[in-house]
Amino acid sequence: MWRRLLVAVLAVAMTVVAVMSSAAAEPRSWQHVPVPEQVRPQAGLNEAVASGPDRAWAVGADAVGREAPGFPLVLRWDGTAWQRQSLPGVGWQGELLSVAADSTTTAWAVGRDSAGGARLLRFDGKVWQESRAPRGVALTKVVAGGGETWLIGSREGAQVLLRRDSGGWRDLPVPPGAVYGLHILAADDVWAAGSSGSGATVSHWDGKAWQQTVVDGFPRAGVGTVLATSPTEVWAGGTAGFVGGPPGKPIPPLLVRWDGESWSRVTVPTNFGAITSLAPSASGKLGWVSVARSQKWGPPGTYPPLVPGPDFLAWDGQSFAEYSDPTVPGEGDSSVLQLASVPGTESVWAVGRAAGPEGTFAPRILRFD
Repeated sequence: MWRRLLVAVLAVAMTVVAVMSSAAAEPRSWQHVPVPEQVRPQAGLNEAVASGPDRAWAVGADAVGREAPGFPLVLRWDGTAWQRQSLPGVGWQGELLSVAADSTTTAWAVGRDSAGGARLLRFDGKVWQESRAPRGVALTKVVAGGGETWLIGSREGAQVLLRRDSGGWRDLPVPPGAVYGLHILAADDVWAAGSSGSGATVSHWDGKAWQQTVVDGFPRAGVGTVLATSPTEVWAGGTAGFVGGPPGKPIPPLLVRWDGESWSRVTVPTNFGAITSLAPSASGKLGWVSVARSQKWGPPGTYPPLVPGPDFLAWDGQSFAEYSDPTVPGEGDSSVLQLASVPGTESVWAVGRAAGPEGTFAPRILRFD
């Protein structure tokens, strides 16, 4: 009997080892996730946010023509598939630019209609509805975090930042130059990515005033995304502003890191492109970097001299691993992918648009598990 038991135990152990070996032999990668069939041709996605494994939003526009503005588009992930959301009372044409979730049930989206007017939508846990946008403000982005919800926009050509409180949307001071992205940890702990006449800037809000630092002084440099992972570790990404080089004059990516005392530039394994998004890992540290129009110098004698570079970079705390946008039948490469980490997991979403046949484009959703 003991011999039969020993044989059975060994058989189970060998099965477990075989399964583990098989899993180890299959490297994790980015996978294409289809959009709902209700999404019409010529659609694109601008941003996504996830509040859990079965709760994510993506926004953009569909039915966009060469002269037609298209219609606002909202997709929801229910844990199994993406579903198009109805927008009752939303009869305007235009697109949604940004989305943020300030809780597991409440979300915001900002956009613009075909006349250039600002549009603000709110999800109350049941349905998306129009909300009153701040008067005279052209909205470009909504950001939530730390119990806060902020808007980025402009009023009569001047940059504005607005914070939501019990009385509505209230103007806040703005750091010098332009603000493109925010990371909100608390009402008195906000990081802003941007640029000024002096170069790329990162600013910190302590609840009373902004303290701004030029993180790269090269002319025309700028950062559009920022991620604060601890009081002594902050990352920001964008472009270095270089003008020149081979035909097409590509621009190098810019990734900088704060160590609690100073900012330093971090080398990335691609020579040209723009860092468009940063996303945390499950531990809260930097996990992912997305690079648009990524290119590398090819081997000597390569013509043209540039070859495609990585679309995604995974950071393990010491170095970057390179990943490419997966091939999708009938579609070309994607562009300007925006990342959204799934809280409490190692899963990450990436949304954008991809080239289609004969100058068209299509929505692109990718997932890394």
